[in-house]
Order: sequence, then structure tokens, then C-alpha cells
Amino acid sequence: MTAYVIAHLQEAEPHPEIAEYIERISGTFAPYGGRFLVHDTQHEVKEGRWPGHVVMIGFPGIAEARAWWDSPAYQEIAPLRSRHIDGDIILVDGVGEDYDQTSAARAMREVSREPRPGLG
Repeated sequence: MTAYVIAHLQEAEPHPEIAEYIERISGTFAPYGGRFLVHDTQHEVKEGRWPGHVVMIGFPGIAEARAWWDSPAYQEIAPLRSRHIDGDIILVDGVGEDYDQTSAARAMREVSREPRPGLG
């Protein structure tokens, strides 16, 4: 099942180390089957606030995404970014083609029906 690395990166001043990071990062994907899905594109905020930039990388599975993140090749270049750009980065599993959101709704309905201590 496809997994994703999603980064919400804050605005940063241009810096040669950031340029080097951008030049080198895709070379770290190859052993793990990763590729950019979103990079250097504009986003449109529909609710809330989302300043900065969005980066999304796809991998064949969560194991490959973790292996890439922990790889010596990526860890070598990560400081080139992190020294200059603040942000939040997550690894997340995708859902399969047969995913049925109604089971999540059903579970939520069941939990919401359970009496809570002190609430009657």
C-alpha cells in the first residue's frame, strides 16, 4: 500500500545549502522507490491557515518510507534543510483501493453511543 512523506515547510530565506539539498534529495529516493508527488507548487487554503510550502513524496509502502528517512544518504543531507527551514514532517500509510470509510463512521457511531463515566 502506498505511503507518503508529507512536509509542511515554513518560508525561508534562500540559501546555498537549501539549493544543494533540493539538488540531492531525489537521488536518495531511488533505492526505496520514492518520488515527488508535490514539490515547488502553489497550494490553495480552503480552511484554516497553512503558511509556507507543501512537499509530498510517495513510496511503495511505509517500510520503504521509513527506510528512506533513516537511510545514511538522506540523513547526510537532511541538515542542509533543517538548519534553514522549520517545518513539520510526517510519514503516513495510504489507504487501499478497497478502503471503505463507512467502517470508520460505524466505529465512531458505536463509540459515541457508549455511556461516558460522569456524563450519565
